[in-house]
Amino acid sequence: MPYISVEAHLPGITGLLEYRKDSAEPIRNLTQFLLRGPNTLTEGERELIASIVSHNNECRFCSSAHTAATDLLLGESHTAACVKADIETAPVSEKMKALLTIAKQIQKSGKAVTTETVERAKRAGATDVEIHDTVLIAALFCLYNRYVDGLATVTPTDPDFYKNLADRIVHHGYTRLPQGYEHLKK
Repeated sequence: MPYISVEAHLPGITGLLEYRKDSAEPIRNLTQFLLRGPNTLTEGERELIASIVSHNNECRFCSSAHTAATDLLLGESHTAACVKADIETAPVSEKMKALLTIAKQIQKSGKAVTTETVERAKRAGATDVEIHDTVLIAALFCLYNRYVDGLATVTPTDPDFYKNLADRIVHHGYTRLPQGYEHLKK
């Protein structure tokens, strides 16, 4: 049960963002820009960064949501599962392995990122902007994971919930739905 009163039909972060729309707006805008804005990393790669951080932070809601979004964007579920099991053997480019390793280090601590890991990413072709955005996405999802779990939001167990949420994330992005969320009441 959530520690604060949020709309029962809005589990996870959506209920929290609706609770404080004023603080939610800049958070949503930053997320939209980082995960859906122009970038040399694909939307699927950026969702994969969110997935690995959320998975390692053991945030079941965010991990499930962003893994489902990754799977939808990639058109398969194998890659995200492999990345969560072992980045080094996952079917992603060497550049993504290095960037995902940086994201995993950020999940532990900003000071956990090493010169060697950054140099590995650069040798694999990562640009400074890609490294910057990886760190910022990873840090942002640490905030989200702590926000969701710190207020004990409802975490659905039905996989169909996350498939529907992924569809909304992929096709609408991270901005607030213009019509709000009343239509999600059952």
